[in-house]
Amino acid sequence: MCGIVGLYLKNKALEGQLGQLFEPMLVSMTGRGPDSAGFAIYGDEVPEGMIKVTLQHANEHYPWHDLANELEQALETDVSVLHNANAAVLKLEAQEDAVRAVITAFDPTVRVMSVGRSIEILKSVGLPQTIADKFTLSGMKGSHIVGHTRMATESGVSMEGSHPFSTGLDLCLVHNGSLSNHNRLREALKKEGIVFETENDSEVAAGYLTWRLRAGDSLQQALENALDALDGFFTFTVGTKDGFAVVRDPIACKPAVMAETDDYVAMASEYHALASLPGIEHARLWEPDPGKVYFWGRD
Repeated sequence: MCGIVGLYLKNKALEGQLGQLFEPMLVSMTGRGPDSAGFAIYGDEVPEGMIKVTLQHANEHYPWHDLANELEQALETDVSVLHNANAAVLKLEAQEDAVRAVITAFDPTVRVMSVGRSIEILKSVGLPQTIADKFTLSGMKGSHIVGHTRMATESGVSMEGSHPFSTGLDLCLVHNGSLSNHNRLREALKKEGIVFETENDSEVAAGYLTWRLRAGDSLQQALENALDALDGFFTFTVGTKDGFAVVRDPIACKPAVMAETDDYVAMASEYHALASLPGIEHARLWEPDPGKVYFWGRD
């Protein structure tokens, strides 16, 4: 089952309303995914040379400032901390590998959700409305956002198994469907240096894109290659620092609908997730073609 929603704002004047516009889209997918939900929001971009690291911990009162102090001492850099429920966004001037090493040594139970200059991933177990309220989604600002509601049909319900998945800087993927060759592909990608934290097949798809991007593919090329390399059925929505992409497998058995106006581009598994958007009655509406990559963004 599962539900996918995405929103890219072409009109910068709306960026202060991104969370407010997106929350009803995510909540409307509750019927397709009542077990867990999450979203990747892009905005508040840090300067080149700095990174944002989004972290989560089971403890709602985790001492994030202690971890920040450890990073400051180990890496000799300033660290800012923004606390949100059981998550924190850290901003610092450092390399990803060094940051991950310090975090793991300090407390291996802290989970790294995303790393990049713009991305922040927040997700949890529970109903989408509960998760939206937990992280105060309606008040968030940014240029674009990708979300997912999950119905766990092949594994247990857990935060680790929920979407989005991030396997590279500012990259995330949400998936509706199932891959049949993910175990074999996972082992091949591990040999290429891709690190996986869960057994979810969707994380393998994200890892494949990261590998292709590192090899020099554009996002368009990486997704076109994925159409040949990934067996199964899928609708992917992929977020990057510069925009988001949508692609369905060549059979396209999973539903998807797109809407575009002068102000935004939106996608969802079902039309009713788009019905709350302003001006939707005048939007160009269509169903993405099978096996075709769509991208909107700055590049």
